[in-house]
Amino acid sequence: MSKRNERAGEQSTSADVTGEGGRVGGVFYTEGEPIRDTKAPEGPIEDRWEKRKFSAKLVNPANKRKLHVIVVGTGLAGGSAAATLGELGYNVTSFCYQDSPRRAHSIAAQGGINAAKNYRGDGDSIYRLFYDTVKGGDFRARESNVYRLAQVSVNIIDQAVAQGVPFAREYGGLLDTRSFGGAQVSRTFYARGQTGQQLLLGAYQALERQIAAGTVKMHTRHEMLDLIVSDGRARGVIVRDMVTGEIERHLADAVVLATGGYGNVFFLSTNAKGCNTTAIWRAHRRGAYFGNPCYTQIHPTCIPVSGDYQSKLTLMSESLRNDGRVWVPVKAGDTRPAAEIPEEERDYYLERIYPAFGNLVPRDIASRAAKNVCDEGRGVGPGGLGVYLDFADAIRRLGRDAVEKKYGNLFEMYERITGEDPYTQPMRIYPAVHYTMGGLWVDYDLQSTIPGLFVIGEANFSDHGANRLGASALMQGLADGYFVLPTTIGDYLANGPYGEVDEEAVAEAETAVRSKIDKLLSVNGTRTADSYHRELGRLMWDYCGMERTEESLRKALERIPELREEFWENVKVSGQAEELNQALERAGRVADFFDLAELMCIDALHRTESCGGHFRAESQDADGEALRDDENFAYVAAWEYGEQGPILHKEALDYEYVKMSQRSYK
Repeated sequence: MSKRNERAGEQSTSADVTGEGGRVGGVFYTEGEPIRDTKAPEGPIEDRWEKRKFSAKLVNPANKRKLHVIVVGTGLAGGSAAATLGELGYNVTSFCYQDSPRRAHSIAAQGGINAAKNYRGDGDSIYRLFYDTVKGGDFRARESNVYRLAQVSVNIIDQAVAQGVPFAREYGGLLDTRSFGGAQVSRTFYARGQTGQQLLLGAYQALERQIAAGTVKMHTRHEMLDLIVSDGRARGVIVRDMVTGEIERHLADAVVLATGGYGNVFFLSTNAKGCNTTAIWRAHRRGAYFGNPCYTQIHPTCIPVSGDYQSKLTLMSESLRNDGRVWVPVKAGDTRPAAEIPEEERDYYLERIYPAFGNLVPRDIASRAAKNVCDEGRGVGPGGLGVYLDFADAIRRLGRDAVEKKYGNLFEMYERITGEDPYTQPMRIYPAVHYTMGGLWVDYDLQSTIPGLFVIGEANFSDHGANRLGASALMQGLADGYFVLPTTIGDYLANGPYGEVDEEAVAEAETAVRSKIDKLLSVNGTRTADSYHRELGRLMWDYCGMERTEESLRKALERIPELREEFWENVKVSGQAEELNQALERAGRVADFFDLAELMCIDALHRTESCGGHFRAESQDADGEALRDDENFAYVAAWEYGEQGPILHKEALDYEYVKMSQRSYK
């Protein structure tokens, strides 16, 4: 039994989970002091970022050459950050666990990137992008951060074009845009169905330029396993060379985590199999608060599960909802092929329920609507877990060639996976775990509660509140990496130097890593880490997935500690530590997923409201929509790690420029 479970079992407290703390499935949490973002300037919201940039201390070029920054992760956030910091003259060390920075999972973000350029003249603006993002996140994000994101968005496109990113263009040669969920304007710039890939190649080229210049040192096939905290500051990382198994220590003046989200806690998700939570979870254990862990996004446009032994799911871009129409049969149990179901017997349910937005409602709403019609017995495909995404109307209206130019690679991918031709029959889609809005808590400067530890992109608790709008992940990653972090980290570094790194702190972190590896190798049980991961993922999907209830969350919090204990008593990790050992890599990540899953369920149980991607069945209105409780839950839940259970710190969300209201897309 873990130390946390042992200590929890020795205590008693009330079952109240919304007051001064409570007992949740055998694990205790307590409520600590409120937390506040002290870095966001006062004054008009449109002036705050300029005000912060001007007030930030600068580091002169000669001193930048003396400073060292570690960046973990090479996706859009990490790659752009390392490239920009190197260009500024800092000494940068970059790490990724892939064999090349360009294999980061950002490459899979297909649909597009938002920016408030208003090229269409359709009423878009920085303020409208700000408003749509706050509303789309169900009023659970900071106004200051979101407005800055909208401001910076216009610069991202110029930066990417200058790097040669081949955005789509309309007939006159101007950059083309399309619509995405949660917006009634066309603000999404795209490169066919390969936007993430093309943007990542732009950042990758900028990164490689700095590697060639000597300002960035690149370490591929290295995984961060712990954070070095010396004198209360982040001063380095412990990493494992995944080829040789060697444990290495790397020191710096500041550390940046850009390691993505934790959707793979559900095992089946749209994330690459290597995506994990280890970097941010180990930093959390060192003192970085974890913000809103229960905010996970279910994407409505995924190829349905096809078998019991599937290892991941494939996302079909949300951009397809521009021209594809979502429908199911009107009658339950109708198993006829789509072509045999006449128009009058089809229910275009998103267009019916949400006429103002139709098929372009936000992801959380589209996902729940799909679940509801499948629960009614009107789902299509094997097991009835699917809905149609039909392009027949678009092909008739635009012609096949035009549809192929927009979505050709996505259609080809769908046909290769399913064996079905989406040009002649509708795609079948179903919701799946995709993005995580939760992550390490950061202030306006993107600095965590550990001084010197900055967190960017999906790894932080982000600007998206309880639900991210489509095409905003690429926007946030590049905004953080190219424009925000390079300014704010300079302010931190200008206040240094911070002295020598305490050798005892380095040795303690290295010893902790080696001890965990030795423990995993010594169990020598009978079950693989993957089998435990699959069971944990199914449990999380069933009890803390698209819909959560008090009963389901309590069941999860009873089972997770049991399953974790079984894991540590019976996991089988073959091979040795000092070699390429993928079984060891996976086992370490699964161990962290157990701990994170427990915190996610505690967070979901304590938040007895519905908001965005967090849908508590007990909290819905008469139409089945998410029902917020602004009086009691208008805050960021920032969790501190504690040996006897997590400690909740609340950051109040105050709205000056957007009125909190019940979301409506009808």
